Amino acid sequence: MLYPLPAVMVSCALEGGKPNIITVAWAGTVCTNPPMLSISVRKERYSYHIIKESGEFVVNLVTEELLRACDFCGVKSGRDTDKFAKTGLTAGAAQSGRLRLAPVIAESPVNIECTVSQMLDLGSHTMFIANVHSVDVDPRYLDDKGRFDLNAAHLVAYSHGEYLALGEKLGSFGYSVRKGARATASQTQKRDSRSAAPQKKGSVSPDPSKKRGGVPARPSKKGNGKIQQ
Repeated sequence: MLYPLPAVMVSCALEGGKPNIITVAWAGTVCTNPPMLSISVRKERYSYHIIKESGEFVVNLVTEELLRACDFCGVKSGRDTDKFAKTGLTAGAAQSGRLRLAPVIAESPVNIECTVSQMLDLGSHTMFIANVHSVDVDPRYLDDKGRFDLNAAHLVAYSHGEYLALGEKLGSFGYSVRKGARATASQTQKRDSRSAAPQKKGSVSPDPSKKRGGVPARPSKKGNGKIQQ
């Protein structure tokens, strides 16, 4: 299977019900214009019916600080657990004006607000293909040029049942054909020793001042609640 993947928390809700969080690894961008992404969920999961009936959800990126909550939300069911209460996370209001029910997770550095466009029954999982209406970015993680600072956010990835910190920056799109793009001796040495040395977190900084997937990423006010460990 294809690894590593982003570990994300997906928040959702029904009218009159408590909001829920499901941890998802089968998630990704599927289209730039119009901006769309997908998540895949098993039918037996509590959140499956919430997302199917409400037609909306929010993808919340996960930091190292949020990892314990992320794992908890992946092993506990919302049928008998109030995950927001148990993790100490804050259910905030969506910013786009297009979502009526699904909250954002205020402590997440990036909230991606979505409405369901299609459902594909693939077998073990149903893929929800969704339109992206807003990408809300915590201003604490914007650098002095207004770009999302991946290094400062300390996002995590998932691979074969394990959570991983993202590594150092190795290049940027198109670097292989730019003049003077040959690897230096020190860069080569770093590659050779990478498996033996502790890794320094790098910074991959998509520019939120540009349209990310056709949707402007915009700063939003966030809560500063701590996760109850």
